[in-house]
Amino acid sequence: MKRLVVVADDSLIVEAIRIGLRESGEFSLLGSVAASNANAPQIVDASPDVVLVDDMEHSLRAADLVRAIKTEAPNVAVIMLTLSMDPEWLDQIFDAGATAAISKVTHPRSLGTLIRETMDGHVVHIPADAVRPAGKRAKAASGGDYPEGAEAALTNRELEVLQLVASGSSNREIARNLWVTEQTVKFHLANVYRKLDVGNRTQASHFAHVNGLVDPPNLSSSV
Repeated sequence: MKRLVVVADDSLIVEAIRIGLRESGEFSLLGSVAASNANAPQIVDASPDVVLVDDMEHSLRAADLVRAIKTEAPNVAVIMLTLSMDPEWLDQIFDAGATAAISKVTHPRSLGTLIRETMDGHVVHIPADAVRPAGKRAKAASGGDYPEGAEAALTNRELEVLQLVASGSSNREIARNLWVTEQTVKFHLANVYRKLDVGNRTQASHFAHVNGLVDPPNLSSSV
């Protein structure tokens, strides 16, 4: 089990996290610390693997706390819980050393999956200036209108999921193939759709085939 500390003033947030992590069965919640008076040495002394930090309504103290934790313990994953994914705010917390940011509107039951996938390196942050303006969906029927170099933004696991989708695998088959849950597959697919700016499996599959991400069928094999 991964060891985890929560930094938040709101007891409801702490309790929601506690319930979500208990259901996942993958994390041991060491305890919670009030964000208003938290300090890095106190948190690091608990020897956590990951620290969840409430963004304190985009308070600079939250960013400073992230920086202090990473200075004290560079190997600890620090994940920010935030209500608004404002690009400027994200830039600040990532500059401070945050490993990832998770929206507070995320269902508590999904929290364990998000944290695990983040710690496994399957979730990355795309700089705001690299994100294509919204509203330009892929046009599969006309040959495609995809963000240039979009495949480079995919993690290795997201690329694996995309390739399996393009090969015709169902979510259940993908989950069995990769030894993950169907919920995890759906999570990765949502990231793939967002990064490729597509709306469904058909468009994602089209992208994979157009960009040579799927091996062509072996026509030379004997019958």
